[in-house]
Amino acid sequence: MSGEARLMWDEGVTRYDFGPGHPMDPLRLELTMRLVEAFGLDRHIEVVAAKPAGDATLRLVHEADYLAAVRRASVEPWDADQWMGLGTPDTPAFQDMHDVSALIAGQSVAGVEDIWRGDVRHAVNFSGGLHHAMPSAASGFCVYNDAAIAIARLLELGAERVAYLDLDVHHGDGVQAAFWDDPRVLTVSVHEHPRFLFPGTGRPEESGGPAAPGSAVNVALPAGTSDSGWLRAVHAVVPELLAEFRPQVLVTQHGADTHFEDPLAHLTLSLDAQRAAVEACHDWAHRHADGRWLALGGGGYAIVDVVPRIWTHVVAIAAHRPIEPETSTPEEWRSFVYARTRQGGPQRMTDGRRPSWRGWEAGYDPANEVDQAVLATRRAVFPARGLLPEH
Repeated sequence: MSGEARLMWDEGVTRYDFGPGHPMDPLRLELTMRLVEAFGLDRHIEVVAAKPAGDATLRLVHEADYLAAVRRASVEPWDADQWMGLGTPDTPAFQDMHDVSALIAGQSVAGVEDIWRGDVRHAVNFSGGLHHAMPSAASGFCVYNDAAIAIARLLELGAERVAYLDLDVHHGDGVQAAFWDDPRVLTVSVHEHPRFLFPGTGRPEESGGPAAPGSAVNVALPAGTSDSGWLRAVHAVVPELLAEFRPQVLVTQHGADTHFEDPLAHLTLSLDAQRAAVEACHDWAHRHADGRWLALGGGGYAIVDVVPRIWTHVVAIAAHRPIEPETSTPEEWRSFVYARTRQGGPQRMTDGRRPSWRGWEAGYDPANEVDQAVLATRRAVFPARGLLPEH
């Protein structure tokens, strides 16, 4: 490896803007990058701006007619094709939408190309993780599914086993759909139960197509799940699957919308639990994938208090320069936050919690809703992977 980590960043990604009042405010990206710089992390991780993904790369996942519809909507947003999910309240069309969406996808694709070539071990694209986009439709604020495109590019380059772990509060439905019947890709999504939340999918019994049984893994957690339950669920499912699958590359999605301050969902995680999961992903990449790790952003709508801090932790951990949770946020960054938002930024890189969890090997409580969710997932998937008996 010629380097340890790269941060894929182009200021142009902040043009991914659905307009005033939309929850996916690109300010969250700007605030994150400024916090990364305020901590001096850009001196310890190579910052690279990649080219936009071209049509041949986008078509690894998306249909040609959909790309054409996105291009048309980019010129005439008022006439977007709502049958393809464009110009809807969730995913409004906007000028140059194709160009900036392709730019975001390009950062994720270049990141995995760098990893696969051996130029770096880790790459981060916190503007990515747009996991809801489908082959022929935009969905849930997502135009092009950069995570799926990056994985498809790895397969095109010759990868035989790629693991995708989605820690967003919403089900990673678009990535699951892209590789539903492909045994080369293991998709694992830990999310709020679909009966409470968009997109309404991600139940344990969704476990892969006929050619790939057990390749889709869904942990659907009850609303209100907090630090200890969420971390218990993640650790009760993910490590065993990665050890069995032996991925050549680990791709992780770190949507920040699991946080208790997020306005669009109902899990109650702290920043500290989210950070603990990032550390675990880093460890799993080294333990199971020879360090090959692409870390993406995703959802997250507490754009001042939460998103910049957790994604800065992602960058710091990937750079092997972790920031201690008790560290104060730099004064210069808080001043920038106030200038941009007229809000006071958070004072520290922690919510003041010390998350812990009980390992699955210690036994489960059949009356506990989180344990019921974990057990449902293990029963649905583990036998197909040879990790549990059929009965």
